Amino acid sequence: MRTNRIRTTALAATALVAALSLTACGGGNEGTRSAGPAPAAASNTDGKLESTAPQTPETTAPPTGTPAENASTPARGKHAGGNGNETAHSGTEKAAPAAATARTACTTANTTVTVTEVTRPINHLLLTLKNTGSGLCDAYYAPRLGFDGAQSVFPILEDSKPQAVVTLAPGEEAYAGIGLTGEPGQGTLHKSKNLSVHFAKRNGSTYDTPAKLKLPAETYWDDNGFVTYWQSDRATALTF
Repeated sequence: MRTNRIRTTALAATALVAALSLTACGGGNEGTRSAGPAPAAASNTDGKLESTAPQTPETTAPPTGTPAENASTPARGKHAGGNGNETAHSGTEKAAPAAATARTACTTANTTVTVTEVTRPINHLLLTLKNTGSGLCDAYYAPRLGFDGAQSVFPILEDSKPQAVVTLAPGEEAYAGIGLTGEPGQGTLHKSKNLSVHFAKRNGSTYDTPAKLKLPAETYWDDNGFVTYWQSDRATALTF
């Protein structure tokens, strides 16, 4: 029995050694394995090395220049400052103040004068002054009349003085009435064929060059007649 027990023990020991040997050599597929060396980097077609390990997502690269630079650079074009050289609020968008309108006295240089006979009132003529210039002209005071053969300037009717000087724009007209005679039988009649019309300056003096007019046929006048101040309408000029 002692021999059998020794044999049984020896067999058991042999079996244990065999089992341990198998575990050490062939049991790797089911047990814990070593991680081994890190995977080698793969080479791409450009010759650069690329890692086969997982990569984190890349962020999009910003445009050239920093965000601050991109934000501070003004845009150019029609919708941001016009052509790129204009400011947002151009001074030319506002209407410029109108320049003071040039004006001068009415003279033979910027007007034409005509004389016509009227039926009412009787023994009256009408002077018509028209602005033929390009700017405003002021018809100061009354015209200074000179009938041919007269020794003095024809009388001016002060009662006809308007409240303001008549100003004519280009193409506009002013009027002066001429009463040829006073009360019948109170003066000596004179016959004239021509009439000179002098224009007054602002200070009341007259210009040297008169307008020379042809009078209607059979025009008679006396020293009791008159001429009115320049008026803005013919009806007023013929009222006196």
